[in-house]
Amino acid sequence: MERQVDVVVIGAGPAGEVLAGRLAERGGRRVAIVERDLVGGECSFYACMPSKALLRPAELLREVARVPGAAEALTGTLDVSAVLARRDQVINRLDDSEQLPWLAARNIELVRGHARLDGERRVRVGDDVLLAREAVVIAVGSGALIPPIPGLGEVSAWSNREITTATEVPRRLIVLGGGVVGVEMAQAWASLGSQVTVIEALERLVAREEPLAAQLLRDSLEALGVRVLTGVRASAAGRTGEQITVTLESGETVVGDRLLVAVGRRPLTDDLGLETLGLEPRGHVEVDDHLCVVGAPGLYAVGDVNGRSLLTHSGKYQARIAADHILGERACARTDAQGAPRVVFTDPQIAAVGLTLEAARQAGISAQAFDLPTGATAGASFHGRGAPGVSRFVVDLEREVLVGVTFVGAEVADFLQAATIAIVAGVPLTTLAHAIAPFPTRSELWLKFLEAYESAQGTSLHAGQGPVTAGARDAGR
Repeated sequence: MERQVDVVVIGAGPAGEVLAGRLAERGGRRVAIVERDLVGGECSFYACMPSKALLRPAELLREVARVPGAAEALTGTLDVSAVLARRDQVINRLDDSEQLPWLAARNIELVRGHARLDGERRVRVGDDVLLAREAVVIAVGSGALIPPIPGLGEVSAWSNREITTATEVPRRLIVLGGGVVGVEMAQAWASLGSQVTVIEALERLVAREEPLAAQLLRDSLEALGVRVLTGVRASAAGRTGEQITVTLESGETVVGDRLLVAVGRRPLTDDLGLETLGLEPRGHVEVDDHLCVVGAPGLYAVGDVNGRSLLTHSGKYQARIAADHILGERACARTDAQGAPRVVFTDPQIAAVGLTLEAARQAGISAQAFDLPTGATAGASFHGRGAPGVSRFVVDLEREVLVGVTFVGAEVADFLQAATIAIVAGVPLTTLAHAIAPFPTRSELWLKFLEAYESAQGTSLHAGQGPVTAGARDAGR
């Protein structure tokens, strides 16, 4: 049966939901959203949310242990069953019924099933065909990448889905991959009592981030009892009874009861019908800065599926841009990989935005890094007291603006928005010098950075700046 709507959205994860909601609320469009799994997507049920629920209890315990007076109140260990029960509450026991009223309130039609493109502005779901008067949007996200390691397919390896929803603590857990998922789950399950080994092919963990951040994270994991192997590759995997063995290229073997594969993500485009529009039926979907699919009129792609920035908040940002473009506005994505903030929710946390020092120099930028102890503020006497951490500010010396910031320390994720604004807006350091940091807070890191910059340059960021006249103030209103 064929029927018409204004826009069809394939995928009801965060990006798809945001886009559908914006079209319905701002543009009054009749929207159908198709989902074959859970409304809310991977992030809500198998990634961002359950992983943070698993990490938070131990993080909070460590923070309390750093505070004299509060530390003495600690009399026991984590209640594993309570931690898992809270995780189940956060993901609503893998039931998406609480997500549905939001769609209904906006008159967004939910179509359950697997969607395939069926030509221009046509989407087939089972025996039904949805005809889109204006646009079709692909928001199907990504799935776990399984590398071609001999024997891996026979050992019942876990992906992010199984590890974030596990009901028991593995006695021995092998983690293949030292990226964000790998290190977060290594720390979470080690905190709950698992003996964890991390195997990473690259020379350091979270290789996208600053080396100093990777080292502090490694130190923390090893202090927790996690065995970290970097610069090594797995060559085979096998199972004997309940025991899994991973063989490394060196010949060494690592033995565990469960194996998590966390080496990356792949776009879910293999069975999407892209070939009906003359597009390659696998890999990331190429889009322009309006999120329009290149070579396919009326087709958009947002989120992980386009490969621009595999982060939930990036997908939601792209969804707003695409929705506005569909509504006839000149919307254009200005911020993706370089301006998208990223956080590793371990303890210490790694919160970063923009370029690392190495990436900035590779891009031809005259860059200098200013490194400061994250705890070098009065506010750190009360939050993150004594916790290890370094913050790096990367400056483009020619333009005198920030191009990258990395915070490493206890609960630093919320530091990131100010850095993101500074980088995306290209705020001159001479302007940042007038943004007063409140005392006593950890945000005085910004003052410490500006003072370090002035010291290195032998100049004042206030020099040559006269008072703002009343007329200038009025003009800026």
